[in-house]
Amino acid sequence: MNDLDMDFLLGAEDDEGRTRGRSRDSAKSPRGRRRRRRRNRGGFLAPLLAMIVLVGIIGGGGYYGYLWLSDALVPDDFKGPGTGQVVIEVKDGQSASDVAKTLQAQGVVASERAFTNAIASAGKSSALQPGQYTLKKGMSAATAVDLLVSGKKLQNTVLIKEGERLSSVIAILAKQTKKPAEEFFEAAKDKEAIGLPRYARGLEGYAFPATYQFEPNASATQILTQMVDRYTQAAGKTNLEEAAKQLGHTPAEIMTIASIVQAEAGTREDMPKIAEVIYNRLALKPPMNLRMDSTVMYGLKKYAIEASNADLKSTSKYNTYMYQGLPPGPIGNPGEHAIEAALNPSESGYLYFVTTDPKNKVTKFTAREDEFWKLKAEYERNK
Repeated sequence: MNDLDMDFLLGAEDDEGRTRGRSRDSAKSPRGRRRRRRRNRGGFLAPLLAMIVLVGIIGGGGYYGYLWLSDALVPDDFKGPGTGQVVIEVKDGQSASDVAKTLQAQGVVASERAFTNAIASAGKSSALQPGQYTLKKGMSAATAVDLLVSGKKLQNTVLIKEGERLSSVIAILAKQTKKPAEEFFEAAKDKEAIGLPRYARGLEGYAFPATYQFEPNASATQILTQMVDRYTQAAGKTNLEEAAKQLGHTPAEIMTIASIVQAEAGTREDMPKIAEVIYNRLALKPPMNLRMDSTVMYGLKKYAIEASNADLKSTSKYNTYMYQGLPPGPIGNPGEHAIEAALNPSESGYLYFVTTDPKNKVTKFTAREDEFWKLKAEYERNK
C-alpha cells in the first residue's frame, strides 16, 4: 500500500487543509449538495441586490437630475400682458442679450434667458431697432418681443403747417419736444451740421412743413436735420435747381418767391396766379415794386393780412413797398404746392390781386390798375 492509499484511508488533509476522504463523501451525500446549492443561491442574490440598489440610486438621481435640467432649460417667465408702464430704451448697437439685461433689471421680464429664447424662437434677434418703447412690468417674454420688434417707438408727433415762420416753428418744436428753444436756434446756425443747401442763407424757408415723428432723445440738430432732409426730398421731386435755372433765377430766389406765394394765397388754386404777379412785376422795365404786405409784416415781426400806413414806413429790407426786387430771403417755410407754383406760374398777364373776401378766402386778379382799385374798394366793404 502506497502513501497515497494510506492518506485516503486515514482521511489525511491535502495541501489546502481539506480532508480528502471527507470532501469526497460529502460531495456525494445529499446534505453536501444542499449546502452547495445554498452557497450558489447566496452568490447570485448578492449581486442582484447590489444591482437593484444601484438602479434605485441612479433612478432617483435621474429624476432629480431631470427636474434640475428642466428648470435649467425652461427659464422663469411671466404670464400675460403685464401691468403698469415702463419706458425702455434700446440703444444703437445693443444685442438681444444686452436688451434682455435691461428688461430683467426693470422688472419687465422674469429672466434674461426667457427673453433671448423668445426672440430667437421668433427669428427676430437682429430686428431690434434703437429707440424708446413703452412696455409693462411682469409681461411674458414673447409679448415683450412682439412690442419691441413692432417698430412702435415712443415718439413725439409734431405738425408744422405750411407758411410757418422759423420763429414759430422753433416755438412749436420746443413745446412738443420739451427742449429749450435756445437749443434749436443754436443748432440752426450750423448750416453744415443740419444739411442746409449751399444756396440757403439760413434755415428760414427750409424747415419743411410736414408731420414729423421725433424720438424723445433726438437732439435739436437731429430734429432740424430731419426737416431739412424733407425739404431736400421736395426740392428733388420738383427738380428745383434745374427749373430755377430755366426761369432765370437762383434756387434761393425761387424759395423766396414760394414763401411769398404761401403767405399771400388763400387757396391752392390761387398760388400759380400769385406767382405770376410776382414774376410780371419783376419783369417790368423799370421793375415794379412787389408791394406785398406779407413781406412788410415779416420784417416787422408782426402778423396781419394788411399793412397799416405806419407799417409801410418801415425801413426793413423786407418792405417791398419801399425797395424794388425780392426781399433778402424767404419770409416763411413754404410747402410743396407753393414751390411748384413758384416754378410753374400761370400765364394770364396778371399784375394785381386783392383778397376781396378774407373770411371766405376769395382772391381776385387783374392786369389793369383801374380794376385793381375797384377790387380794393370791394375789400374795404367786406373786411
